[in-house]
Amino acid sequence: MIEEITEELKQKLENGEKVELVDVREDEEVAEGMIPGAKHIKMGEIPDNLEYFDKDTEYIIICRSGGRSFNVCAYLDDQGYKVRNMVGGMMNWTGETKR
Repeated sequence: MIEEITEELKQKLENGEKVELVDVREDEEVAEGMIPGAKHIKMGEIPDNLEYFDKDTEYIIICRSGGRSFNVCAYLDDQGYKVRNMVGGMMNWTGETKR
């Protein structure tokens, strides 16, 4: 089962907690704004970028609505990585964004 995170992510960031965020949206979507500190790796490029991920670190995967990020979470989970899906994605994000 894939772990999920929702509004608690905003709280973690406001509290200054170190979280690893990976935004898997396309370039034009990311141009509209990302959560500060997120790393942009498009969904289709995740398999070629596995060296970025560390099996001892938990990653929060983000997309527009939570669907693509769920698929990326399932893939990374199968590879042995610790991941959480940001439910509702950027459509539900009320925190800060940067361009």
